[in-house]
Amino acid sequence: MKPVLSLKNKPLILGGALLTAVALLTFLLQLVGGHPQRAWQAYLINFLVWSAIAQGGLLFSALMHLVKARWTGRLSGLAEAFAAFFPLSFVLFLGLFLGSEHIFPWLHEDLHGKEVWLNVPFLFWRDCAGLLLLYGLGFGYLYHALKPKLVPGDADRGIRGFFTRGQTALQNAPERWQQRKTVFGLLYIIAFAVVLSLIGFDLVMSMDPHWISTLFGAYTFVKAFYLGLGGLIILAAVMRLNQGETAGLSSSQFHDLGKLFFAFCLVWGDFFYVQLVVIWYGNIPEESSYVIERVMRMPWQPLAWAVFAAAFIIPFVLLINKKIKTRPVIMMALCTLIIAGIWLEHLLLIGPAFAHGAAAAIPVGLSEALITLGFMSLMILALAYFMDLFPEIAMAQAPETT
Repeated sequence: MKPVLSLKNKPLILGGALLTAVALLTFLLQLVGGHPQRAWQAYLINFLVWSAIAQGGLLFSALMHLVKARWTGRLSGLAEAFAAFFPLSFVLFLGLFLGSEHIFPWLHEDLHGKEVWLNVPFLFWRDCAGLLLLYGLGFGYLYHALKPKLVPGDADRGIRGFFTRGQTALQNAPERWQQRKTVFGLLYIIAFAVVLSLIGFDLVMSMDPHWISTLFGAYTFVKAFYLGLGGLIILAAVMRLNQGETAGLSSSQFHDLGKLFFAFCLVWGDFFYVQLVVIWYGNIPEESSYVIERVMRMPWQPLAWAVFAAAFIIPFVLLINKKIKTRPVIMMALCTLIIAGIWLEHLLLIGPAFAHGAAAAIPVGLSEALITLGFMSLMILALAYFMDLFPEIAMAQAPETT
């Protein structure tokens, strides 16, 4: 059976290339067509969402390794595949610099002393350093996690050759190798919390520079792991539907993954609610006005309820049921709904700042959908590249060295 996620799958690569080209064309037409802010708004939201899926996906593997979870099996390998999007994420972040005039509404405002922190060169340098640190630690963890699973061959070249080289050192000192993997995993988890908090403050909360939420950093990295789990469930479901029983993914693994997903659905809902309640009862004008605009005023009010329903109420009701958590098709549809809900949540957070409070309707349409499909195709092509590079992850589960 041909693997569905492979660059040898011609319909997949042609479809991915077509969607990417259409998204790029749509983005450029928006730029020159008088709507550059909507183009950069869609770019920023998609960068945040798809990067979070990749970052949260690898976090699953690191967390499961640190807690010595034995139920994950092949799921950890699939989670590691999301690291293939890291280089694309970094390049896409650099692309934000080109649109800084449209992305940061505070550029020409009086920031009352916050200019030291909120200036474009410093923002990009610190976020660039943070992402390099996060992705560097992620690749360090990936190197030590993948190596024991790979079967070296004489034809190994390039990136695969780098991963399969030096198996003797691994075989002579497997315990030291596991210790290094643990250290890189722990460092990646710490960097995940710190760097994503920084990204949340700089690229989302700063859109309204007079609004402050001390919980926003934690809210950002909890949301990223929620998204990462959603992406992992979709990938596992695709593998199960394509490979059947030979996929090495059992119903009990889907059930356990669904329970973890349900737990983070509750955590995300709690953070979403608690953050707003504290501001509401604090009743500080510059903070409560941020909430009022997004929750009580048109056109944003319906969007706020849609986000809450898609990312919390519907998953909460469905994930209580055990059978649903074991059904790959239903879980895939539910995770797609949640990812769409979180995408809209980003629009709710940054949209009013892009619209400068003058939006007559929610600024979302066909162009945003096409740009999102382009980002999605980049993620799929990155996963397919990883699966081709490491077919041990795509087709079978090799036992880890202990």
